[in-house]
Amino acid sequence: MRRFAGQTVFVTGGNKGIGRGIAKRFAEEGAKVAIAAIEKDTPAAAEALANETGADVIGIVLDVTDAAAVRDAYGAAEAKLGAISVSVQNAGVITIAKVEDLTEREWDLNLDVNTKGVFLCCQEAIRRFRASGSKGRLINTASGQARQGFIYTPHYAASKFGVVGVTQSLAKELAREGITVNAICPGIIHTEMWDYNDRVWGQMLGEYGPGELMAEWVEGIPMGRAGTPAEVGALVAFLASEDAAYITGQTINVDGGLIMS
Repeated sequence: MRRFAGQTVFVTGGNKGIGRGIAKRFAEEGAKVAIAAIEKDTPAAAEALANETGADVIGIVLDVTDAAAVRDAYGAAEAKLGAISVSVQNAGVITIAKVEDLTEREWDLNLDVNTKGVFLCCQEAIRRFRASGSKGRLINTASGQARQGFIYTPHYAASKFGVVGVTQSLAKELAREGITVNAICPGIIHTEMWDYNDRVWGQMLGEYGPGELMAEWVEGIPMGRAGTPAEVGALVAFLASEDAAYITGQTINVDGGLIMS
């Protein structure tokens, strides 16, 4: 399929993990893709994705918590690739700490990147959708922890519940303009972030060796396996397509049936 031929798609956190799976899916379907991430090697990641898919892909180093930087990044993407019609707010962080050890800095980092960053990118994308007359698509990455919080991560859970609230509010405000806003809740996905989760939660919850805690959690998934970034990318591509034109304000789990609500 080439559902996005000629379209420009902006993906934050698109240099690795779930974000790369999303960016790759759009590139494979004909889109021109801008990946934006805070890591300095983001342009190199974009070049690698372009070589892999044959698509037009650019990489932009971006701190999503900086409104001016967000504005400049979207401007740079449009200058090189054309008007943006899909924006995927995927950049995120997680830290894990017992409540008595959780610092204000950690709290602020999670809320700033995961919630404020989503809002700032949505805000800038909306401005550009309106300027170009596009019935754009906004897709925000929440988490299974936007459904139910987990031990040692109240700050992360709060940030992801916030993503759902932002999504619903914007969806209601923009519906009459034909701009849709939806969120996804990935579960356990094979990524570097889940390697971190397995290691740190494993140390805090008991004497788990590498991979043991994640394997225990995977046993609780009805499908019996973790997901892949490509499977998350497939859902995001659907939500960005014309087939999903009547879907807005929704939060959709992609977790093999782990959370059914």
